[in-house]
Amino acid sequence: MRIDKYLWCVRYYKTRTLATIACKKGHIRVNQEVVKPSREVYAQDVIELRKDQINYKLTVNDIPESRVGAKLVDIYRTDTTPKEQFEAQELLKYSKDYYRKKGVGRPTKKDRRDIDDFTDDASLENSIFKDLDAEE
Repeated sequence: MRIDKYLWCVRYYKTRTLATIACKKGHIRVNQEVVKPSREVYAQDVIELRKDQINYKLTVNDIPESRVGAKLVDIYRTDTTPKEQFEAQELLKYSKDYYRKKGVGRPTKKDRRDIDDFTDDASLENSIFKDLDAEE
């Protein structure tokens, strides 16, 4: 079975097109070789794929006839992804902007208060420096 079809069948990608694009971008390796979407996959092949900033590692157990249900996926593959990959993903979630992108929509009440506090602190510092300059 083709690698793009296999990854679609075992539900790593929502469509075959997405799996094909990932292959073309070099995000998928079979037995540590970057592969094209047409590469055939056999039992006991080791597949490494990068998706959503996680490096998945899986071993092919069997080849499905067609796309399988989520409960049956474990029959056809063994997931050997290290736990550190998922922990790094959790840390990445916390490091992102807290709840919305910059420049999107009106500032909330909390945003306005934060801005006011920031500008009040800046004006307070400026007045202190002016007082120090006047004393000299």
